[in-house]
Amino acid sequence: MSFAKLSVSALAIATVSATAAAARDNVQVAGSSTVLPYAAIVAEAFGENFDFPTPVVESGGSSAGLKRFCEGVGANTIDIANASRAIREREVAACAEAGVTDIIEVRIGYDGIVFASQLTGPEFTAFEPSDWYNALATQVMVDGALVDNPHQQWADFNGDLPAVDIAAFIPGTKHGTREVFEEKVLLQGCEDTGAMAAMMEAGMSEDDAEGACMAVRTDGKSVDIDGDYTETLARIDSNAEGVGVFGLAFYENNTDKLKVATMSGIAPSTETISTGEYPVSRPLFFYIKKAHIGVIPGLKEFAEFFVSDEIAGGSGPLAQYGLVSDPELADTQKMVSDEQVMDASM
Repeated sequence: MSFAKLSVSALAIATVSATAAAARDNVQVAGSSTVLPYAAIVAEAFGENFDFPTPVVESGGSSAGLKRFCEGVGANTIDIANASRAIREREVAACAEAGVTDIIEVRIGYDGIVFASQLTGPEFTAFEPSDWYNALATQVMVDGALVDNPHQQWADFNGDLPAVDIAAFIPGTKHGTREVFEEKVLLQGCEDTGAMAAMMEAGMSEDDAEGACMAVRTDGKSVDIDGDYTETLARIDSNAEGVGVFGLAFYENNTDKLKVATMSGIAPSTETISTGEYPVSRPLFFYIKKAHIGVIPGLKEFAEFFVSDEIAGGSGPLAQYGLVSDPELADTQKMVSDEQVMDASM
């Protein structure tokens, strides 16, 4: 299979529509801001190379996209939800209640979560999960005791970090990136500092302790970003001491503005993510409403195009933009071709 126009262009990102198409001869997609640029690139190339209209791609976050996906079956509902995390059991149940019973899960590749700051700002060059926990948690360990977080500056708990006020811009709760950040950074930092053990020794159940570990302070040191990474970048642009959480691909396309820190001594890159060496990485997905295949023109063709070697492979435009190619891409291609649905009893 070969395609005439597969260039990664600014137009691919700029043409992402904020409004739904009026006609339903378009494939409609919504969800993760991390998956957004990849889906936009594919949508543009699909429109240029197939006799179907260009799919309409919207952002909004993984949770918001899956909520829309689970509203039901029909032309007034979206066909595909993008997600930077796997769909949750309760979301599958909500889908089923609304009549969305056959869902095809498509893993497109992998991405890393990076921690970046102004290129000319303070030297945030190396982090551990414990640093982010100490900066953002509601309670932290001080002199062996669990106390309300007193830290005002990064250097308060790690003398190797800059002595500047904590100003962290993290994904809002509707984003799949937030869940990965909580589990792989905050929860790990909670365990590493001994805070989780202290919570459980004080009588908390393991589940309650995990929830407490992932709770963030509300005094302004941590700011939820409900928009996409461009909003986080704007906050960093206006705050020289700010540190933001981004996807690797977004950072790699903004190295003229941002510098990135290591995590646990490992620099984020496509290589360290593909090997699993970088600790804060995750698979990226989209979910197809099987009931819309054969009803919405071009839906299956778009999905197959998305995961084709020419698009999602190691030399394709998605890899050029920053996606880490899935070593099991051939299996994904077969699942899409066979319209293999998820196990409803997950």
